[in-house]
Amino acid sequence: MNLLETPIEYLKGVGPQRGDLLRKELGIHKYADLLNLFPNRYIDRTRYYKINELQNSNSEVQIVGKIINIKTVEQGKGKSRLVATFIDETGQMELVWFQGQKWIRESLKINVPYVIFGKVSQFGATYNMAHPEMELLEEHKASLRSAMQPVYPSTEKLANKGISNKVINKMMQQLFVETQALFSENLPNYLLDELKLIPKNAALFNIHFPKSQDLLAKAQFRLKFEELFFIQLQLITKNLIRKHKIKGMPFEKVGENFNNFYKNHLPFDLTNAQKRVLKEIRNDLGSNAQMNRLLQGDVGSGKTIVALMCMLMAKDNGFQSCLMAPTEILANQHFNGITELAKELNINIKLLTGSTKTADRKIIHEELENGKLDILIGTHALLEDKVQFHNLGLAIIDEQHRFGVEQRSKLWKKNAIPPHVLVMTATPIPRTLAMSLYGDLDISVIDELPPGRKPIQTVHRYDSNRLKVWKFLKDEIAKGRQVYIVYPLIQESEKMDYKDLMDGYESISRDFPLPQYSISIVHGKMKPADKDEEMRRFADGKTNIMVATTVIEVGVNVPNASVMVIESAERFGLSQLHQLRGRVGRGAEQSYCILMTSHKLSNESKIRMETMVRTNDGFEISEVDLKLRGPGDIMGKQQSGVLNLQIADLVKDKEILQLARYHAIKLLKDDAPMEKPEHAKLREAFIELSKKKTIWNYIS
Repeated sequence: MNLLETPIEYLKGVGPQRGDLLRKELGIHKYADLLNLFPNRYIDRTRYYKINELQNSNSEVQIVGKIINIKTVEQGKGKSRLVATFIDETGQMELVWFQGQKWIRESLKINVPYVIFGKVSQFGATYNMAHPEMELLEEHKASLRSAMQPVYPSTEKLANKGISNKVINKMMQQLFVETQALFSENLPNYLLDELKLIPKNAALFNIHFPKSQDLLAKAQFRLKFEELFFIQLQLITKNLIRKHKIKGMPFEKVGENFNNFYKNHLPFDLTNAQKRVLKEIRNDLGSNAQMNRLLQGDVGSGKTIVALMCMLMAKDNGFQSCLMAPTEILANQHFNGITELAKELNINIKLLTGSTKTADRKIIHEELENGKLDILIGTHALLEDKVQFHNLGLAIIDEQHRFGVEQRSKLWKKNAIPPHVLVMTATPIPRTLAMSLYGDLDISVIDELPPGRKPIQTVHRYDSNRLKVWKFLKDEIAKGRQVYIVYPLIQESEKMDYKDLMDGYESISRDFPLPQYSISIVHGKMKPADKDEEMRRFADGKTNIMVATTVIEVGVNVPNASVMVIESAERFGLSQLHQLRGRVGRGAEQSYCILMTSHKLSNESKIRMETMVRTNDGFEISEVDLKLRGPGDIMGKQQSGVLNLQIADLVKDKEILQLARYHAIKLLKDDAPMEKPEHAKLREAFIELSKKKTIWNYIS
């Protein structure tokens, strides 16, 4: 048995009780888990200070010297402190203890060289150090400890139970003694040489006991590269296997419907980005492999028209298509948009949602099965067993992060040969995250807006400017425009949200009175039918103002709405603010987004407001968001466990990720099954990793 698989309680100094705590608090079950508990930071103990160099800086220092006397000082109320005078050749200072005095006094040796370590503070002209870490100089020189001292992740519970950083450090030393620091290398030699990576043994030793800053940096680079390299190997292998094993249905021609639409019915010229993306998709559809592509494009970048043109290619090759959206509103919107675009073409398009009447359903089911229906747009209703296609060739999924894996796989099974898949999202995903989360999909990006779109003007206003903001809204409404006013939704306290929204609604109703103004309201407590009705009234222009919680974030398309007011904007994340802003700016008029906040803003909130005012670029915003929140939060609750990276960081280690992906692609092109002798160790490690339930299970 591999020594690293040994349960953690068998490590000398751990035992059943500590073992249990380590399992519950840090997820450490066996030796290997402890080995991969990497330090959060390091304290530099390469330098020894002299007493005459000390400053009142609150930083931790270490000093070599000896104790010349010890005394107990009474503090009144029966309390006392233990004080030792500590000297070196340049001066003297005091060491102070408030707890454990009896035990400490017995253990201290006079006139013997010690190394002390701790925070220094100044009282009058004297420096002192409370509860210093102490070690006899000769032991200090002999111990397996590094000059850079690791600080490990911990929890309150561990600290309370006496498992301090020092204790974890001791366990780590014991682990290296028991395993004799022999860890098998898993990267091929040519890669180590080419990238000048230090060996696995040296990397693991120096991550826990670094001898210098330089060796620590080399160890971190090596281990980060390895972690990201294996993730990329997994993802790219998955993509290759699918391309080889899952045969697609080649769309051999670009036919009459596509060409007719392109030449005669395009409402506006395609942008270069749209043309590039269509070309990438056409190449996929024409090959013998199943397409699996992620299409990213900011709100309003023209993904719908690309989707329609792909469906026309399917139709030209004798196949049916479907488009699945997460909500009825969004499905309706796609249906209306696509029907309008294709009105001059002879194409049968139908809509299937939970609200579709039974009689209409019957027709849809029949036409799907006999092949008369070309395009079916809908919600989860498409997944029902009754929905059977004649020959489904293309499945398009909008905002896929809202669908579970099982739901998506149901769609694949609607055809003997799995359909081509296009996943669309208006949530810009930073490149690094996309490479890791969707690394097994090919990615296309529409990164320019259609001509004639005016960039939305964004401003940040404090609550004290409200009167001016309201006047601006009245001026816009007088021009015939419509306005959104959005309140935040905090899951924990529905009562509070509801109160905020209702208070807001009442004050807006007073400031924008009937009959001159009319207001729609939408919130989570309403019945779906009532929500849709209110949305419809606003979309039809019957109301001027829509007051809502964030339910309108995805998919409402009202070209006449030109102002988005976001209340308590500091309570929203960046990507949400960007999504909300994308609800306006859909017509030809100049649109505005007004971020309302209180004067009290955290540093992070200020960065969010400044970013929104500075740029409309969703990708730039997503990069800032990733820096502020980290990868787990960005993917939302259902995906937050996805990237439990042990040492790499997707924000800081972007370059290493790109390097890892490049080398993974290169290796797999050369030897996909990893069968060459030089890849034997790599293959073994890869198979081991694939058995573990980590990131892979979550990915598309």
